[in-house]
Amino acid sequence: MTVKLLDHVNIHTADLAGTVDFYVDVIGLEEGKRPTTLARPGAWLYCNGRPLIHLNEIEQSHPPGTGAIDHVAFETENYDEVAAKLTKRGLPFEAKELPDVKVRQIFVRGPNGVKLELNFRGN
Repeated sequence: MTVKLLDHVNIHTADLAGTVDFYVDVIGLEEGKRPTTLARPGAWLYCNGRPLIHLNEIEQSHPPGTGAIDHVAFETENYDEVAAKLTKRGLPFEAKELPDVKVRQIFVRGPNGVKLELNFRGN
């Protein structure tokens, strides 16, 4: 696997409007398109045309055990190779597809429990 870049950070928030306002007004990001297939309310905030911050609205700001950061995402390559490697190692993972943004995903936890999202665009 070749990691190309850090894709985005996903943040849980009980105050979606206030969080969007902070990242747009204070940080200078722009609110943009978000896949319609996602289950919970939220927003994607863009930097230079790229969705850098993903916000998910939840009832409480800090879920037990995870803090405000839900996961770290990387744009990657070679979906089949990565899925096979995880399977061979016996590491549980969840595969998803977001057809409206043409992304295949693998979610896996690292050895210390940090959830990683691996995004595969066009492969």
